[in-house]
Amino acid sequence: MPTGLHALSIASLAIAAACAAYVAFDVACCHPQSMPIMNVVWPLTMLYSGPLGLWAYWKIGRASSSSHGEHRPQQDMDPADRPFWQRVFLSSTHCAAGCVCGDVIGEWLVFFSGLTIAGSMLLTMYVVDFVAAYVVGIAFQYFPIRQMRRLPPGRALWEAIKADTLALTAFQVGMYSWMALDHHVLFRGNPLFRPDTAVYWFMMQIAMCIGFLTTFPANWLLVRTGVKEGM
Repeated sequence: MPTGLHALSIASLAIAAACAAYVAFDVACCHPQSMPIMNVVWPLTMLYSGPLGLWAYWKIGRASSSSHGEHRPQQDMDPADRPFWQRVFLSSTHCAAGCVCGDVIGEWLVFFSGLTIAGSMLLTMYVVDFVAAYVVGIAFQYFPIRQMRRLPPGRALWEAIKADTLALTAFQVGMYSWMALDHHVLFRGNPLFRPDTAVYWFMMQIAMCIGFLTTFPANWLLVRTGVKEGM
């Protein structure tokens, strides 16, 4: 790997980790989110978006919290009071966080297991990542839906599946597009391009940012049509 790219990758990952650590501390001690799942979503968002995600947290996340010791009941925070684009943005970060968790798990599972489908490592990552992201993503949707709508478990699970399937698929498609460019063009045949390197995860940060861009319009449609509630 080029030395400059390796250094850039280390810097990007370190900055993202620092942003995630800062936000995790901030939501834990100072600005707990009105919806508890967002206490997890925001730090996860920092891992791929870094300073851009940190700006969004300052702009939107802190406004969704009980600050300076003013602890209001969680149900008092009405998502309808937020601008529509912010509701969609929060729904997109929420969806993306579930995908990111699943994708990270999937990437390491494929790497350590050596599993391949049809002799293709990339195809294997696509399949395993999607399954892992879907399972985690549905779980991420299930708990807020139960909190917001007060639904029984079975109904909440079905609503989570309806709310997340399109949005999650849109995220994965965007992410997969960059992964294909990495594997077939930018690092084609390079044996050092693998999940135990900083460059690999720097490329995955870019892929996940693209995934966020592709899931945003899907979430916009889902929220606008009422299939999914804005957060």
